[in-house]
This record gives sequence, structure tokens and C-alpha cells, in this order.
Amino acid sequence: MDDDIESASLGVYQDRPRTFPDMRSKVNTPLIFRILMGINIRVLLVLLLFAFGLIFYVGARTSPIIVFVFSVCIVSFCFSIYLTKWVLSKDEGPPEMAQISEAIRDGAEGFFRTQYSTISKMAMLLAVVILCIYLFRSTTPQQESSGIGRSTTAYITVAAFLLGALCSGIAGYVGMWVSVRANVRVSSAARRSAREALQIAVRAGGFSAIVVVGMAVIGIAILYASFHVWLDVGSPGSTKVTDLPLLLVGYGFGASFVALFAQLGGGIFTKAADVGADLVGKVEQGIPEDDPRNPAVIADLVGDNVGDCAARGADLFESIAAEIISAMILGGTMAQRCKIEDPSGFILFPLVVHSFDLVISSIGILSIRRGTRESGVKSPVEDPMTILQRGYSVTIVLAVITFGVSTRWLLHTEQAPSAWFNFALCGLVGIITAYIFVWITKYYTDYKHEPVRSLALSSSTGHGTNIIAGVSLGLESTALPVLVISVSIVSAFWLGRTSGLVDEDGNPTGGLFGTAVATMGMLSTAAYVLTMDMFGPIADNAGGIVEMSQQPESVREITDLLDAVGNTTKATTKGFAIGSAALASFLLFSAYMDEVATFAHEPFKQVDIAIPEVFVGGLLGSMLIYLFSAWACSAVGRTAQEVVKEVRKQFLERPGIMDYTEKPEYGRCVAIVASASLREMIKPGALAIISPMAVGFLFRILGHYTGQPLLGAKVVAAMLMFATVSGILMALFLNTAGGAWDNAKKYIETGVLGGKGSDSHKAAVTGDTVGDPFKDTAGPSLHVLIKMLATITLVMAPIFL
Repeated sequence: MDDDIESASLGVYQDRPRTFPDMRSKVNTPLIFRILMGINIRVLLVLLLFAFGLIFYVGARTSPIIVFVFSVCIVSFCFSIYLTKWVLSKDEGPPEMAQISEAIRDGAEGFFRTQYSTISKMAMLLAVVILCIYLFRSTTPQQESSGIGRSTTAYITVAAFLLGALCSGIAGYVGMWVSVRANVRVSSAARRSAREALQIAVRAGGFSAIVVVGMAVIGIAILYASFHVWLDVGSPGSTKVTDLPLLLVGYGFGASFVALFAQLGGGIFTKAADVGADLVGKVEQGIPEDDPRNPAVIADLVGDNVGDCAARGADLFESIAAEIISAMILGGTMAQRCKIEDPSGFILFPLVVHSFDLVISSIGILSIRRGTRESGVKSPVEDPMTILQRGYSVTIVLAVITFGVSTRWLLHTEQAPSAWFNFALCGLVGIITAYIFVWITKYYTDYKHEPVRSLALSSSTGHGTNIIAGVSLGLESTALPVLVISVSIVSAFWLGRTSGLVDEDGNPTGGLFGTAVATMGMLSTAAYVLTMDMFGPIADNAGGIVEMSQQPESVREITDLLDAVGNTTKATTKGFAIGSAALASFLLFSAYMDEVATFAHEPFKQVDIAIPEVFVGGLLGSMLIYLFSAWACSAVGRTAQEVVKEVRKQFLERPGIMDYTEKPEYGRCVAIVASASLREMIKPGALAIISPMAVGFLFRILGHYTGQPLLGAKVVAAMLMFATVSGILMALFLNTAGGAWDNAKKYIETGVLGGKGSDSHKAAVTGDTVGDPFKDTAGPSLHVLIKMLATITLVMAPIFL
């Protein structure tokens, strides 16, 4: 692995260098992409045409809705190619910028290849475990009547798991691929215009977002259509269409598995490098952020790409996949109970919503234009956050319109003619929830608002008061989001329940599906939200390249402004992700209870926490969240200690670094964080995967000897319930506190309270350092963990019975 990342060296370090020599480069492109690039272009076109023809043939045999979904996804991929060509057509600036960008690119791609090689081996091992469990598990009456045996179910689940893991990995690579190429173009554009730099960063993030969302949608659509044709759904004695979504659960589990380890590994890498660089460079040596004299600066910039771009791409891919599959399961279950003649609309509704998401988010991305050229490199006329919010508002308005169209098209049924309107209101609840979540997070993390300014003011009285103020701000920030989630869940459930859809006994059945529709509404602008998220690390990298290449201060002012806005957009995206995770986990929990009832052949609708064993399961779920968070943060701390020692050692052994007469060994710090992050991600990741299986199996055995046949399933349900609640609160606290600490430092760096180098600034740097593992390692990993726990319990439900 050291050979992969040592290519991040910057060659001979000259006296205040204005250019950097050519760098050694290794091919770090994943094998699947190298194979595709090695095929003759005509042959590749023929293969693509054949693949598209096959996809549309399978789609046409399944449903016209699937054909619509395929069409929108393919057009969206073409749009993403346009965005790529547009971004790559921009200049890379002077040679020193290009060389720094190549160093970041080589380091990021080298680590990505090594990290995903490790993840793929673990995924193959888990696939074998899933195969063994499914080969020996019992079958449901529905599976027996349709002729789907254990082996068929086992191979379908494993194939879906591996496909989900592969697609999640590709989503992560796409996120990183564009960021390591766009950063230098944003840096170059900042020399001319802040608005141009903003547009390039947004369109680069838009490319990644469109590809990630499109892959999640088309992957599930292809699986659904393939199973529909292969199992001959609809013919006498075959599988019912309402049972198909359960076969897709493995896809969501594979996506969650990769996203968790990508977030852990990438988060440890980026924050260990960041903490090490800040503590020694800014606090001890008093040099600026991203100064070329800091030996850890390249590792820090590489970390932005592998932690914030690659990991976040896999994260949102997993979020969308989990939400789509859970909504499809609930839609199919409700349609079956209500005896709806054609249930395909209720099942495929999530795919259509996210297809429209691709369209409206593309319009939102294009709404951010360069505008009139600004003179020189002065501060922008308009706040970048205002421009991004305007694009988000455009997307929100279009989302409301398209959601109403989708519900009328797919959810209208003669049994309840007005049900579609109730579900449209459920979607509106979700859209409003998403908007409020973005606003709340922005309020607590943007230095234009009082909370962050108060936090910055606390830095003037020392390091301790900064930490106290940051912790209290993070704790306070959990209140409003929880209230919003609570209101949205109850409102959506009530709207669904009063939709008029009833089962054979006349009982209302639309409540849970109403909550699912609200979750879809919340994620109906996911592509644009991911665009704003990807904007952050690209702007951060651009600022680093400007600082390292020693551009004029006016250029750095532009990238600093974009970076501060990027911190806010990253924080808002994390808040958005937590809210959607809460709703998606609620849906998956309901699907888990239905799955248990199906296998146990008895109702399973309530979990009684007054039963001691069940209450213990809840305690174990809460403990899991805190232990996981502790291990994630301590992993950053241990790795950062190694970086600090290395940076101090280089400053001591090479005193010429400070006056530019000696070159730092950038590759050493990259090697340290790369190897340590791969090592440290295993323990918390294994805890997340093994814990629910071990707890469920042990209490299943206890239940067998105490005459409680469903004890294992009940304990796991309590564990999942308590873990979800604790995880949401912990993730909100960690993400918001970390983002506020970061922007409090940025606020002081604008010149207030003494500006850079002052005692207030040093205290703010300490707070930022404490918040780094909160907001970029433990916090983002937690909302992935919440959904993965829900998915793994659904996949592994048979071993709890």
C-alpha cells in the first residue's frame, strides 16, 4: 500500500516554489473501469446498445412504469456526462496548481483502491455467511406456494447483496473521481471570479449526485424487473408481485455494509490528518491552514476526497436504496391487504419519485449560473449560500409539483378515489420536513447566525469555555429536529390512515405507507442536497491548492468564503441525512416486524419493554451507539497522535522547512493515516455487524429454554428501537457541534476577535480539533449504522426465530 500512496510526494522543494516538478504516477483506477477503458470504442458502443436494449426489453415485459424509470435514468446519465465535459473543459491554472492537484489525486486514488480492496474481501466473507444462513432457514408459506425454495432465495439474496455492495463502491468512486479533478479548476477560477468558482464546484458536485442517485434507482429497477421476468410473476402458481420487494433487501444491506466501512475508513483518514496538521502547524508553529510547509497538508487534502466525497457518495446511495426498498415492501404489503387489483403503482412509486428527483435536481443545478463577470478577484457581489439556497428553492417547488403528479398517476385507486391526495399531502409533509431540517442545521452552524457567533465569542475567554459552549450548542441543537421528526411521523401516519384504504375487516391500513411516502418526500430532492454536500470538500480542496501554490491573498479570500459555505452545506446535508435515516429506520423496523410474523406464522405487532429480556435488549442497543461512537473517535485520536509525532519530528529534523530551504516528506503522513485508518475501521465496523446477530441468536436460545418462542426477535426489535432513538440524538449532537466549532473558527479568521493567530483563534482551533472526529467520523457513521442495523435485522430475521 505504501507504494500506492508514496506517489503523493511533491518532488524537490525549492525556495518558495512557484512550480512543482512532474510527479510519479501509478494507475489506481478500479479494475472494472480499466477494463471498460481498454475496450475499443466501437465495441463498447455496441455493448452499451445491447445492454440498453436488454434492459428496455426486460422493463417492457415488467411494466411501463419501469420503462419510464429506465428512460429517465439514462437521460440523467447523459446529463452527468455533459456536466463532466463542462467541468473538465475548464483550465487547471498555473503549473504549480496542477502538480498539487495530481499529488492529491494520486494519494486519494491509492487509498481508495486499498480501502475498497479490504472492504470487498469482507463483503465476500459476509456473502458466504448470508448464503449459509439462507440455505438452512425455513421458508414462508408464500414462498412454498410459489415454488421459491431455500436455495433460490439464498442465491437471490446473495446476488442482491453483492450487487448493492458493488454499486455502493462505484458510487463512492464516482464521488471521489470528480472531486480530485474539479478542485484545481475551482482554484483556477477563483483567480478570476467567485461566481465562476462556485458554478464549477456546484456542477462537479452535481455530476456525482446525479450518478449516485441514478445508480441507486436503476440498480433496484433492474433487479426488480429481472426477478419479475425470471420468476414469471403474474402467472398461476408463481410469485406474487407484492412479494418481490422482499427479495431486494439484500441490495440495501450490501449498500449499507460498504457505506459504513467507507464512512469509517474515510472519516478516520480525513480527520486524523486534519487534527495532526492543525495541532502542530497552526497551534504550535503558527503557520496558516494548508501551508505547504506543513508535512500533513497533502494527507489533509487527500482526506477531504476519501472522507467527504467517496464516503458521502456511498452514504447517500445507501440512504436512497434503503428508503426505496422499505417503501416498496410497505406499498406491496398494503396493496395486498387492501386487495388492490393492480398493486404495481404502489410498489413502484418510490422509483418514480426518485426519477423525478433526477429531473428537478438537474434543473436546480443548471439554475446556478455564472452571471455577469466580476472585475478582478474582489469579494463576490452575492453570498454563495444565497445562490445555493435559491437553487434549492427551485428544486423544492418542482418537487411539490412532480410529487403531486406522481401520486395522482400511481396511487389513484377506485377503492379510495381520494387516497392519492392524502398521500400527496404526506409527501408535502416530507418535503417541508427536509426544508426545515436544512434551515435548522444552517441556523446552528452558519456564522451569520447567533449560535456560532456566541461560540466564537466564548473563544475569547479561553480553550475551556470554547469547548463548554460547543458541547452545550450541540446538545441544544437536538431539540428542534426531534420535534420536527415527531410531528412529521405522526402527521404522515394520520394522513395515510385516513386515506380511505381499508383491509378485508374494514381496518385502516394506510398509516405506515403514509410515513413511507413522507420519507420519499423528504428524499425527493436528494440529488440537489448531495450536490450541495459535494460542493463543500471541493471548495475546501480548492482553498488548500490556492494556499499551497501561494496565490494572492485576494484569491484565498474567495476560496475561504466558499469553504465556509461548504462547511455549512456539509452540516445541512448531514442533518438532512439524519432525518431521512430516522424515517427510513422506522419503515425498516415495521418491515422487520412483518417479516418475523410471516416466518413465525403468528402476529408480531408490539414490543413489550416491560419484559426484562426485552428491556435489556433496548439497553444493549443504546450502549451500542455510545460504544461505536467512542471507538470511532478514539480511532481518530490514536491516528492523529501518530501524525502529530511525525510532523513534530520533521520540523525538528528539518529546520529548513520553515524558511522553505527543505522539503517536507508529505508521503510519510499520507502513509501513516492510510494504514492506520484501514486498521482502525475494522473494530467499530465489526461491532455493528456482529452485535445484532449475536444478541438475537443468544436470546433465541434463552427463549427456547424458557418457553418464549419469539424472545430473540423481540429483543432484537427493542435493540433496534433504542439504537435508532439514541443514534439519532447522538448523530445530531456530534454533527452540529462539530460544524459549529469549525465555522466559529472560520468566523474569527474573517478578522473578528483578533483574527488569525490571536488567542481567540487558538482556542477556536482547539474546538475545531475536538469537533473534527465528531462531524466527519462518528456522526456520519452513526446514521449509516442506524440504517444498517435495520437492514441487517431484516435480512437475518430467520436466525432470531
